[in-house]
Amino acid sequence: MTGRPTTMPRKKHRTSRSTGPAAPGPQHDAVDVDALLADPGTEIIVCCGSGGVGKTTTSAALALRAAEQGRQVCVLTIDPARRLAQSMGLTELDNVPRLVDGVDETGGGRLDAMMLDMKRTFDEVVEAHSTPEKAEQILANPFYVALSSSFAGTQEYMAMEKLGQLHAEAVADDADRPRWDLIVVDTPPSRSALDFLDAPERLSSLLDGRFMRLMVAPARGPARLMTAGFGIVTKALNKVLGAQFLTDVQAFVAALDTLFGGFRQRAEATYSLLQADGTAFLVVAAPEVDAMREAAYFVERLSTEKMPLAGLVVNRVHLDGIESITAADAESAGRKLATGGGAKRATSELLAVHADRARLSKRETRVAQRFSAAHPRVPKVSVPALPGDVHDLDGLRRIGELLADG
Repeated sequence: MTGRPTTMPRKKHRTSRSTGPAAPGPQHDAVDVDALLADPGTEIIVCCGSGGVGKTTTSAALALRAAEQGRQVCVLTIDPARRLAQSMGLTELDNVPRLVDGVDETGGGRLDAMMLDMKRTFDEVVEAHSTPEKAEQILANPFYVALSSSFAGTQEYMAMEKLGQLHAEAVADDADRPRWDLIVVDTPPSRSALDFLDAPERLSSLLDGRFMRLMVAPARGPARLMTAGFGIVTKALNKVLGAQFLTDVQAFVAALDTLFGGFRQRAEATYSLLQADGTAFLVVAAPEVDAMREAAYFVERLSTEKMPLAGLVVNRVHLDGIESITAADAESAGRKLATGGGAKRATSELLAVHADRARLSKRETRVAQRFSAAHPRVPKVSVPALPGDVHDLDGLRRIGELLADG
């Protein structure tokens, strides 16, 4: 897609950005997280990757660390775990940014957080870009209700709509001191990491596509040939979909007619925003084959789309522990002690745990090394696995420290 962003011009970054995979050359081993957060040119950080790799926790930890270092931050989360929401004081999590209590504001920073409500965001788009009468017709239409609640790609598209709204709101009040100078986005969980980039085009094409225009064509003109031809199509669709469904679709399209083009225009503007100088993508992955393969696809896609990649976060890495004792040595010693009792048996069990941990660590290291070999110029940071879930601000601070130290 092409198009121009409708928001503020971007400042030049002082920190370097990778544009994705490149030919072998100088390697950049670590992501400088604190430099990224401190850079005033960093206005948007997008945490992306496949589902279940810790994107939401990573996003929240980055946002908290940036706020406690003096930034004015808003974090947009996508369906966070209940404990994580509670840790940020968001017992009433909704589509409105809310101040997070307990943040150290001695540096002058603050943190607002919100959870995406995709239907409410879609409703806001309809209300903002149509008359009250048209909006009422659209919002009450059964086809719209289904589309805004469950259509594949709607959540991803509305995440980008909300990002555009937040960015516009950030600079609307006072251009010299924006409401937020950093927005951190937690992307929706998807079967494929690429859905996040494809959804805006897919949904805007549906709403502004030929089929939708054909649906409303008979109401627009008296052309007999078109009307006759459409009547044949309508009869066929009635048999397949049902008359009421088709009626709902036609009523929806007729009411939405004034909005045609707007969806595509905003999708293009948001796409340009993602490509802009002030945006930084962090790809989050677990040290597992499938997750790292998905991360590699995403890195390559970001490069193709010329989107600024800050680096890869390898999350929940298991450390080897006692490196001087190999898995084979631990197993051998454990078998000798297993026949004993008391302390010997307990030691044997501990050695077995160590052997499993050592093998897991070695396997994760191989997976990460394969990614590095294929993408030598993509900066990385590794975050060790914690013994429990993150359920408070201190836990998020700890994740932030690990990200900065990795």
